[in-house]
Amino acid sequence: MNVIMNRQIKKQVQLKNGFVFGGDRIYVQSMLNCPAADIEGNVRQAMELEAAGCDILRVAIPNREALSLIPAIKKKIQIPLVADIHFDYRLALESIAAGIDKIRINPGNIGDAERVRKVAKSCASASIPIRIGVNSGSVEPELLKKYGTALADAMVESALRHVTLLEQCDFDQIVLSIKSSNVSTMIEAYRKLAARMPYPLHLGVTEAGTPRMGLIKSSIGIGSLLADVIGDTIRVSLTGDPLEEIRAGRDILQALGLCKDRVTLISCPTCGRTQIDLISLANQVEKALENVRKPYKIAVMGCAVNGPGEAKDADLGIAGGDGCAILFKKGKIIRKVPEEQILQALLEEVDKLNMEFKE
Repeated sequence: MNVIMNRQIKKQVQLKNGFVFGGDRIYVQSMLNCPAADIEGNVRQAMELEAAGCDILRVAIPNREALSLIPAIKKKIQIPLVADIHFDYRLALESIAAGIDKIRINPGNIGDAERVRKVAKSCASASIPIRIGVNSGSVEPELLKKYGTALADAMVESALRHVTLLEQCDFDQIVLSIKSSNVSTMIEAYRKLAARMPYPLHLGVTEAGTPRMGLIKSSIGIGSLLADVIGDTIRVSLTGDPLEEIRAGRDILQALGLCKDRVTLISCPTCGRTQIDLISLANQVEKALENVRKPYKIAVMGCAVNGPGEAKDADLGIAGGDGCAILFKKGKIIRKVPEEQILQALLEEVDKLNMEFKE
């Protein structure tokens, strides 16, 4: 299987609020998980997710009563809001009328082609895109029979069918997702789809699980594709607090060098040479710097072996010793500080970096 390192031809899709799918930026998404009837809870959670760095937010619209969520949430957030629609195409039409910024549908479960055409026409009139969401569990039975165990191929053909249907409606503001809970299947499907379609892709491992395994699966699946220059938006699907999805998504982008506004912390795993409480210190540093929106590299190292030498490219770092540590900047030692003052001294140097950064 050939790895796609650069998708030269990509259809750009416009979203309200100045967002463009298919450009240089990769957007981190999440989904509200409060009961649809709890308007106050959904609004509060939406605001928390935006503050945590969520770029695009999705909300389930399971019935007509849930439509009231759209104006209530949009009054309190600035990021785009996506309506997740299943089975009833009329909910898509009413969501558009309520001011939604994007529609997510699986065309295979909202009825015949005429219903899809009505949704496409309404989205075109409102200048909002449609995300076609194909999951491994929603592939048409005839395609499963046709491809047998080749689930990735079945998913790709399902997505192509839905794209063709929208294109026949003269609609091309399309974003695609083709998710599976199996990481290998997900990677294979997205690679094959990227080779055949120019539309922006939303990446994710669906039903990835609890934060422990869900983060591992998502990091492998999403990270592998982003490293292939495949993907325009991502969601780390976790059974838990959606805030964890945003943190995880940002961390994946940062690990790949695709996020330029957060601190990168490097720290050694410790060994018998370590003579300070490095594990506790590394966690304290990470917590203290989590809201710093600068592209610093900060090193927390256990000894001189892994200090200014291995971490010499760090903007700032500490290397532990016998109850104390050396503080260094770009590999050059600044000063020596006792263990109980390490965190304070490091944060003081970060403040100095902030002043230099502003200048």
